[in-house]
Amino acid sequence: MTRAAVALALAAAACGGPSASQPSAVPATTLEISSAAPAPTGPTVTPRAGPAVVENVQAVATGLEAPWAVDLAPDGRLFVTERPGRVRIVQLGPGGGLRSEPWATLGVSAQVGAERGLLGIAVDPDFARNAFVYLYYSYPTGGGSRNKLVRMRDQNGRGVEETVLLDDIPGESIHDGGRVKFGPDGKLYVTTGDAGNMANAQDTRSLGGKILRLEKDGKVPVDNPLPGSPVYSLGHRNVEGIAWQPDTKALYETEHGPSGSFPECCHDEVNLITAGANYGWPTVRGIAKDPRFRDPLLESGPTDTWAPSGGTFAAHPGPLRGSLLFATLRGVHLHRVVFGPDGRAVAFEERLLENRFGRLRDVFELPSGDFLVLTSNRDGRGNPTRDDDRILLVTLR
Repeated sequence: MTRAAVALALAAAACGGPSASQPSAVPATTLEISSAAPAPTGPTVTPRAGPAVVENVQAVATGLEAPWAVDLAPDGRLFVTERPGRVRIVQLGPGGGLRSEPWATLGVSAQVGAERGLLGIAVDPDFARNAFVYLYYSYPTGGGSRNKLVRMRDQNGRGVEETVLLDDIPGESIHDGGRVKFGPDGKLYVTTGDAGNMANAQDTRSLGGKILRLEKDGKVPVDNPLPGSPVYSLGHRNVEGIAWQPDTKALYETEHGPSGSFPECCHDEVNLITAGANYGWPTVRGIAKDPRFRDPLLESGPTDTWAPSGGTFAAHPGPLRGSLLFATLRGVHLHRVVFGPDGRAVAFEERLLENRFGRLRDVFELPSGDFLVLTSNRDGRGNPTRDDDRILLVTLR
């Protein structure tokens, strides 16, 4: 893909014109180009069980500090969270770039090398009408921290009217979860970690170590598995990625396994999520074949660590549609998984961008079918280069 083609792809992602506030442009830099593969021809039920071609990687924003999540507004603005507490705007398309002034700055609890701070973000599906943006962040409480889900409103290019929708989510310097996404059912899904207290994951009274499901106003849906509770699934250590298969609408997640020396190590997971199911942490880890719990579909094993974070399914028509892609931190690659027709058996997996851009935090599919990938090298655990952290535009075929 040429630079001109990349510009056209970015323009296609911007579904409307730029807002009144003009962005400060950061020039794009082409980082990698390989030979092109055939263009996609149409939807496929089962994605290609073979290698993807990395056609192009290009930076669309640089100089960020530990970006954690992105979402796209219908006017072409890309909302980006930085863990120190800033929501940034990248205007996609020709003449766009990273705006110098944050959309919002929040009083978060964050520190170098820790996992807490400003984490997930979701733009309301009805943003064009209500201008709502949802955020998940850690805030200080006495000698520690907690997490909360809030809603803000876009007004004249800035975030206003912070409203708390869910509070008192366990927090710590580790295992804060933080992914926020709207599901195909219109509900708001939030992932949490056990906050370093393993007992939280099995305690249905605790919001830690769970996947939560809410109405967009923060109320509990009447069809949740536990009446009156936002808990959708439990027994999780630290969930940082959720994604829905575009055809079946099934929910999948990526989860960090335990740290430490062998055998108390590794076993990062990809799970198929069922309402009310228990995924076993801390009683079991990885594929345990314990009938009390749901086993992951895929795990990293007892000696390998991915440290998986944000994920998405390829939904654009073409041979990759239905592939699960997720970013890895310690694994320093973009992981691609192809499931069989049953949505459970792994038919193919591969590592893309391995050891090229350092720690990867999130992956997001644009309407054009290209992907945005966030690096996380300035989070206190990476080795940043001069341009870090970056948002990369990745074209796969």
